[in-house]
Amino acid sequence: MTLFWISSLVLTLISCLFIAMPFIKKRANNDEALRDELNKALYKDRLSELEEEADEGLVDDQQDLISDLKQSLLDDIPAEQKNSRSSEIPAAVILLPSFLLVIALSYAMYMKFGAIDKVQQWQDVSANLPALTKKLMSPEGDALTDDEMQDLTLALRTRLHYQPEDSTGWLLLGRIGLANRDVETAINSMRKAYRFEPENEDVKLGYAQALMLSQDEADQDKARRLLGSLVQEDYVDLRVFSLLGFDAFERQDYPAAVKYWSIMQQMIGPDDSRYTMLARSIENAKKKMGVEATPSGKNVAVTISLGAQVNPSSNAVLVVSVHSADGAPMPIAAARYPLGSFPRTIVLDDGNSMMQGRKLSDLESLIVRARLDSDGNVSTRDGDWYGESSVVSLGEPASLKIEQQY
Repeated sequence: MTLFWISSLVLTLISCLFIAMPFIKKRANNDEALRDELNKALYKDRLSELEEEADEGLVDDQQDLISDLKQSLLDDIPAEQKNSRSSEIPAAVILLPSFLLVIALSYAMYMKFGAIDKVQQWQDVSANLPALTKKLMSPEGDALTDDEMQDLTLALRTRLHYQPEDSTGWLLLGRIGLANRDVETAINSMRKAYRFEPENEDVKLGYAQALMLSQDEADQDKARRLLGSLVQEDYVDLRVFSLLGFDAFERQDYPAAVKYWSIMQQMIGPDDSRYTMLARSIENAKKKMGVEATPSGKNVAVTISLGAQVNPSSNAVLVVSVHSADGAPMPIAAARYPLGSFPRTIVLDDGNSMMQGRKLSDLESLIVRARLDSDGNVSTRDGDWYGESSVVSLGEPASLKIEQQY
């Protein structure tokens, strides 16, 4: 605001300078000299006329007329000079009131029509951007009110006006657009963030979320490609699989929807409140496919952890298998997963069954085995780490630790 007041004062002084300019550049008043020259010219002309009239015999008293003409000239000059001096007004008498009027009128008009209160609010909101951003990003903080959300949007737009290459700011503005279901703002902001940081995984996800809201099929296809690249990069975020799952369901690609929702179940575990909702979604998708869904409780959730001495290679994969309680080597169900992070929870159901005519849901009790396959070939075991759970009933959670080596 200090800069504004200084700028306004400079502009006002410039206006006053324009008013004073005519007085500064005023030339000396030559009216008296011009009048004298005119009178002299008239005097000489009249003398010439009198001489011509005298030569023609029209004038008898030429000298008297010349005397009267001289007296008239002398009488005219002092009177004009006196009037000129009496009419002269000092410049300060005009300039000072003019300056005061310009200053008073300028600031009065601004106070009336310049929305100074809104400008002040804008400046305060812009200064409060760090606090609003911290509150928005804080997981344990209270949600922003509608007014605070509007203030944050205004502050962000102001910052991005001066720092248009701030990808973090565009990402945050895009997330606000997503929260408000403002599709245009979300897509435009996320697109700019993606332009500056195309390899940033959070930016990719945000851009994909925004594009999924578009009614344009080309935008949705681009969103799927972005999400697919995140899956290939092992970007572990529930929102990736959630978007892919619901998009697949909307496109009636029910097997893909079941696949993505099952991965989400494995990521969150059965203790999460969202697990049951995902189970209902999976059952619904399987019904659409004409496949009998696994009855509720007819699956096994196993939590897998690693021993302190286990250091798997980055190329290793996780193989999980369910066996009958007697420990038979042939698995009833099995699944293979990227290495990921540990501890983690894996859920297997009839969709992972390996034997025709025998489902996982047919078991009453079972054991779970897990192995870190170092070379990607399930038939070789040399150097692989493994672990086994205790016997548990179907539907009960199991746990195991991978800490032994072949």
